[in-house]
Amino acid sequence: MHALTPTPVYSPTSVQAMGVRLDAAIAQAIAQKRIVGAVVLVARDGEVIYRGAMGMADREMNRPMREDALFRLASVSKLFVSVAAMALVAQGRLSLDEPITTWLPAFRPTLPGGELATITPRHLLSHTAGLSYGFLEPEDGPYHRAGVSDGMDRLDISLDENLRRLASVPLLFAPGTAWTYSLSIDVLGAVVASVFGASLPDAVRALITRPLGLNDTGFSVCDSARLTAAYVDDQPEPRRMRGPDRIPMLEGLADIIMDPARAFDADAFPSGGAGMIGTADESLRLLETLRRGGGSLLPPELVAEMTRVQTGSHPIVGWPGWGYGLGFSILKDAAEAGTPETPGTWRWGGAYGHSWFVDPTEKLSVVAFTNTALEGMSGGGRFPQEICRAVYGP
Repeated sequence: MHALTPTPVYSPTSVQAMGVRLDAAIAQAIAQKRIVGAVVLVARDGEVIYRGAMGMADREMNRPMREDALFRLASVSKLFVSVAAMALVAQGRLSLDEPITTWLPAFRPTLPGGELATITPRHLLSHTAGLSYGFLEPEDGPYHRAGVSDGMDRLDISLDENLRRLASVPLLFAPGTAWTYSLSIDVLGAVVASVFGASLPDAVRALITRPLGLNDTGFSVCDSARLTAAYVDDQPEPRRMRGPDRIPMLEGLADIIMDPARAFDADAFPSGGAGMIGTADESLRLLETLRRGGGSLLPPELVAEMTRVQTGSHPIVGWPGWGYGLGFSILKDAAEAGTPETPGTWRWGGAYGHSWFVDPTEKLSVVAFTNTALEGMSGGGRFPQEICRAVYGP
């Protein structure tokens, strides 16, 4: 598939046309019963040029979607925790290339042959640590046998206990030699907490959300009346997610266990990779802060390091044309990826139905949050790419 040539989105006329395309894309996905509701925001050169909230936040309660709706962020959490780690790097309190045993002395997974391995924060941020997820292995895989949580269920365990179980399983490969999407940001969250000297929620609040004035984003629900219901792909329409629910991700591999009630569980361990709640607007604010050089959070050189491909020629499985930086994927080859985005674009999403991307060349930041797994997720359904194409044009 060939990449599309982006059309300018700068003039009032083209901005209006983009808005018409976006309205149509969202309305079509709702009418076709692929998603239940969505909030989509587009910023260009620091100005929000599109805001759309359509469909239902809670279909059964007849509650319409609102722009300030709260969403279970799932892997959008990784953005916040990754930036929190980089903020500690900026303060000189964390080194990207020092062994994480400096801060987590008990976390010592070995290689398959029993050899010791050295994992660094850079490995964790780039998913090159040799870790994995339970939903990326068969049902009887080692993570399941060890009782490891992927961070979206409600196991009655602490973060320390989950890391103990995770460390008992051999790594898939020597750190730095391959790429596999993984629980590494959960481990990174424990590093952040250790370095900061407080819980991960307190660290993220002090390092990221409070400085940016993000009052709705955190590891607990600030206003339950604004939290969207969670839905999952089904026919003839998405069904309301059960608690817990088993969601098929990849054929032949284990289901991912998602429990929407986890958002209300004050005792659930803070999953750095999947445990946060927030709004589209506040996620956009963080993305725009990074796109504009880091603001008060990070110096530009650390933003540049985050947005540099860290994975070399290692394939990003399931993402042709993409590499991985420190916290999110980076577009290397638009033609191979089949996307209109400009090379150098950053992108990721979340399993509850979210996608976001930043195109620095076009000065674009786009957030598209739905309440429907997996159709709304980057790499999960058609909706994120439909939004992307609507932004860039026909």
